[in-house]
Amino acid sequence: MDEKDCAGAGRWVFGYGSLMWRPGFDYLERKEAVLHGRRRAFCIYSVHHRGTPQRRGLVLGLAAGGSVKGAVYRVDEAIWPQTYAYLREREQPTETYFEAWRPVRLESGEAVRALVFLSDVNHPQWAGDLSPEAQARLIAGTSGLSGRNVDYLRDMVVHLREAGVTDAPLERLLARVEALEAEAA
Repeated sequence: MDEKDCAGAGRWVFGYGSLMWRPGFDYLERKEAVLHGRRRAFCIYSVHHRGTPQRRGLVLGLAAGGSVKGAVYRVDEAIWPQTYAYLREREQPTETYFEAWRPVRLESGEAVRALVFLSDVNHPQWAGDLSPEAQARLIAGTSGLSGRNVDYLRDMVVHLREAGVTDAPLERLLARVEALEAEAA
């Protein structure tokens, strides 16, 4: 972590998945933001939160290319150590991501540097660019410590819709996973 990258009146944290709707920490303000150079993707095998080592699920990561709309939170310096510890525990149970300070663009056009959890393509849980069918088969019927994998996907789709974001590939993936789960029932 580069301290000079996060100096100022609080530190910023960027969320592109469940951190968007369930941050789990106190913050001074929340704003919509865009991270350029990365895209939201189901590219991480989950063996903890949404799967197990025996039956891996899939969770979101930030794959290279494109841009991703998410939320950025400004955290008071006074509570940063606790917030950072919480984020490390939540986001890094298997060290699947690496932490980086990256510029994100706010709706106002202003850029701020935020802590971002980027996908580690060298980690054994990196799933890479799976076909939509392969993603659906991994997600369908899988559960972990944080619940069913399909619920994670559904929450993502619903919360993106509420934020005014239509993600057609995620919508199609959800429909396919729900169909697979209905077939198995």
